[in-house]
Amino acid sequence: MAVETLTLVKGKDKLELPQQNGNWVLARELGYSPVQMLVTAAAACGGYVYTSVLENSHVPAEIEKIEVSYTRDSTKKAEPISSIQINFYARISAEYQEKAIRCLKLVSPNCPVIQSLDPTITVAETVHFI
Repeated sequence: MAVETLTLVKGKDKLELPQQNGNWVLARELGYSPVQMLVTAAAACGGYVYTSVLENSHVPAEIEKIEVSYTRDSTKKAEPISSIQINFYARISAEYQEKAIRCLKLVSPNCPVIQSLDPTITVAETVHFI
């Protein structure tokens, strides 16, 4: 089992994740909130997995962008994430589009970030052809 350690440091006012090109500020008003980072991590990981699944399935594709949205459960005190919607925008010729849609079902089970989420969080993936 591999262990990787990241260190957050106190920045001027907020927590920061040090990077060579400048620290990532983990505060919604100055950068991205930890919740936004979590959702973005799920989308990025899902994008890498989907790209790999398409390649392994011999589907020529180019993912142009990924949009991700999420909802939070306002009935709970911490307002945890309740759902994540990942939208892939991809260039895929018509002859491969049905196969590309079928490949979506392999994203969540093979994405370590999505698999690490609380199982009550629903994650849905959709591909839009451009």
